[in-house]
Amino acid sequence: MPKHSLDRTIWNIAWPAILSNISIPLLGLVDAAILGHLGSNRYLGAVAIGSALLSFLYWGFGFLRMGTTGLVARAVGADNSKQAQLILAQSVVLALVLASLVWLLHPLWLGIGFALMAPQSEVLGLAESYASIRISSAPAVLTTYAVVGWCIGRQDTRWPLLIVVSTNLCNIVLDVVFIIGLDMRSDGAALATVFSEYLGCAIAIFTVWRVYPQRPPRDLLPTLMRWSGYQHLLQANRHLFVRTICLLASLAFFTAAGDKLGGDILAANALLMQLLFVSAYAMDGFAFAAEGLSGQRLGGQDLAGFYQSVRRCGLWCAVTALVMSLLLLVFKAPLFDLLTDLDALRKLLDQYAWWLILMPLAAGPSYLLDGVFIGSAETRHMMVTMVISAALVYLPAWYFTQSWGNHGLWFAFFLFSAARGLTLYVSYLYLSHKNAWLKAS
Repeated sequence: MPKHSLDRTIWNIAWPAILSNISIPLLGLVDAAILGHLGSNRYLGAVAIGSALLSFLYWGFGFLRMGTTGLVARAVGADNSKQAQLILAQSVVLALVLASLVWLLHPLWLGIGFALMAPQSEVLGLAESYASIRISSAPAVLTTYAVVGWCIGRQDTRWPLLIVVSTNLCNIVLDVVFIIGLDMRSDGAALATVFSEYLGCAIAIFTVWRVYPQRPPRDLLPTLMRWSGYQHLLQANRHLFVRTICLLASLAFFTAAGDKLGGDILAANALLMQLLFVSAYAMDGFAFAAEGLSGQRLGGQDLAGFYQSVRRCGLWCAVTALVMSLLLLVFKAPLFDLLTDLDALRKLLDQYAWWLILMPLAAGPSYLLDGVFIGSAETRHMMVTMVISAALVYLPAWYFTQSWGNHGLWFAFFLFSAARGLTLYVSYLYLSHKNAWLKAS
């Protein structure tokens, strides 16, 4: 395919994904901005702790999105629409089963999570209340994951954009109503998110109905009732589950370690992380393009097209990383002013701003290569490289730089992000040298 045609295809996939992805941390920034102006950092700290714990849970089930994308993309590449429909149905059933378990067991895992994170006493009660409210949206969140994965596998990122933007706009409006209008503070932020996530799920269901308005095939229900039919889906995603748990554990550790340095550090790190997520989700748009294109090229046995897609997605991801770093450098001051009017927090944001500016350059390769490995369903390498980066780079770097305080924590996280990209690239070269990509597909 000519480069300009491929670039146009990549951007057609990437730009809705970028907009929808960026809207996620922007919502977090709205939450943080509203809570950051309440005169106390304990509400912001409670949401940071509660959100970290819920992210550990929900993103731990991210394989419902990522695994569905890779399998659907290969089915589409092989021109097997019936298989793509079956994968979606299996993913939704699996999502509802997992959501039921989450709801039934939430007192246990919430108690364990807060015990491990051990937040300060003035934050703990608020964080527990926040998480207990948020957990009621588990069925909506996990079902939406499955549908969004199906959309991306079909190279359709415009409906996911509508889902996320509608969800976040609703959340912003309800934030104002519940947090400010009804003075519900951190509980109001949780309740606003729950209502918004069910709205997003309703739009996701409508998205599927648009493509499959007719009755399901007669053989679909018996297939869904057979446990053996899920083995391929579960087998394809077990590595993604372990990989995601390691990633979320690393993020939760970052939050917990910041909490040990004081409430102001916890709040400042939460604000910086929200800004970092903006750049991360922007680069993830090209990772989504890499997922869909890699899966479809390999599903169609087009190895040359696969390599070409990876190179062009990599180029645009690198450009985006550089642009995001420059934007953060230029606009950090007005962004910080927008996020909080607390002088102590403002000074801390200035103190650690350089880590925020450098992070997109360190993390960019890992986002792009995650997309390549998800689309190809070669997920074992994602798991192994994540474990290596966390256990052999992140934790040792933090341990030996504890005397640096929060700078040491950010330094360890910077090395962790860079190590993820480097180890994934080594794995990419290894599979290319062994001509193993089509075998994986």
